[in-house]
Amino acid sequence: MFGTAAALALVWALAFPAQAAVTGEPVSYEAAVASGLGAEPTTPSDDGSASDAELPADARALLDADPRWSARVNLYHAGGGGATGNDSLGCRPIPMRTVAVDPRYIPRRTRLFIPETVGMRMPDGTIHDGYWYASDTGGAIKGQKIDLYTGHGRGSMQPAMRFNQDRVSIVDAGRFDGCPPSWDRVPSQATLMASADTTSAGAN
Repeated sequence: MFGTAAALALVWALAFPAQAAVTGEPVSYEAAVASGLGAEPTTPSDDGSASDAELPADARALLDADPRWSARVNLYHAGGGGATGNDSLGCRPIPMRTVAVDPRYIPRRTRLFIPETVGMRMPDGTIHDGYWYASDTGGAIKGQKIDLYTGHGRGSMQPAMRFNQDRVSIVDAGRFDGCPPSWDRVPSQATLMASADTTSAGAN
């Protein structure tokens, strides 16, 4: 009967016949590990986040601000049994902007900055700047709980799924009037860079 070392050597030789052909002998497990044979290259994983350098200056400043609240996150969406209609301010919910809160804990019309969501990359490539808007409420939202609206369908929750049922810190970023801004009213990174290039070219 084979010993453990011999069995491993045989398996290794079968898995890497080219190396065995070069030496004419099976390659032992210890020798293979020492030489790095069969090692898989590792590549850095992309968790979908972006660097802080891509954020507006005001958002970068708020990263170091002391949070006023802390809350457990629940995600919600429209369609397929999700939310329907307007929010409690009568506004159209904005994906990745609208937040439902308990107004006794976080007042409605508060502009919220959630550092954990900064740099979150959304399906269209947009980089989240960390700003959310307390414009909705819900009967099940009591105390230190918030619901983040992600868009239409369960698939819309994917970019923010790592925050679901997790606790986040919330910075008070002031008040807002009207309805939460939609993403198409926020200049994209490409637009901002093009504008900067134009300004720079005009100065020369």
